[in-house]
Amino acid sequence: MRIALLGLILLGVLLLAGCAGYSTPVIPPFGLIYADYKAPMSHEVNGAKVGSKTGIAESKSILGLIAWGDCSINTAAKSGNIQTINHADYEYMNVLCVYQSFKTTVYGE
Repeated sequence: MRIALLGLILLGVLLLAGCAGYSTPVIPPFGLIYADYKAPMSHEVNGAKVGSKTGIAESKSILGLIAWGDCSINTAAKSGNIQTINHADYEYMNVLCVYQSFKTTVYGE
């Protein structure tokens, strides 16, 4: 009985660990039930211009067990045909730690 309870607790901890598996220089408040926000990848933009082009890359996860996609800055730049990146933002969405998405948006020329 105790082993089964310990196993359930361990499984719960592992599932919730998938909810906090990202890190950027700027992290807005986290919503355990639902979160959907945008923030800059860096707080040091030093007068960067927005740029006329935008590129987006995205990755997704289900239950923190299955994840797919490429949310790298390089992939976002390629998707927007951007040669010079001025700055980057990210968008994070979480629904009950069941479904999560992380989107990188780059701006440049």
